[in-house]
Amino acid sequence: MFRTIRNKKNEIGYEESKTLLQNARRGVMSVNGDDDYPYAIPINYLYDEEKQKIYFHGSRTGHKVDAIKSCEKVCFTVIGNEIVKEESWAPFVQSVVLFGRCHLVEDTEIAMELLKKFAMKYYPNEGMVDKEISHTGKAVQMYEIDIEYMSGKIVQER
Repeated sequence: MFRTIRNKKNEIGYEESKTLLQNARRGVMSVNGDDDYPYAIPINYLYDEEKQKIYFHGSRTGHKVDAIKSCEKVCFTVIGNEIVKEESWAPFVQSVVLFGRCHLVEDTEIAMELLKKFAMKYYPNEGMVDKEISHTGKAVQMYEIDIEYMSGKIVQER
């Protein structure tokens, strides 16, 4: 159903892919947008290795939400871990592409727990997280992507 990496020498293993997902700060989620045009959105996210899910937050309305309601299938891509080997002008970079199904986190209590875990990735301390959530948390909608397939690769940028 899902295509594998064509050039196997560029493929990175599952552990390296997980590390990139855990450490990168942003990714790009692609959905089937209006009139069947792809719609790609940069998002901050949280990767839960144990549950094999990606979590992110957003508004309760808008293009992204409409697209997810229309078709839950998404693609999510992260790029990072730039490595200089021989030639400094042409570094190697890793990427992970995953496919899954995205939906709203309906349970408010679970959504607030996820929001705090998500925010701890980006804010410098728990006090700031708690303050932000108390001000804007009720307006935030949490989403989750159930990962169905994931692949990673490394390529030299030249």
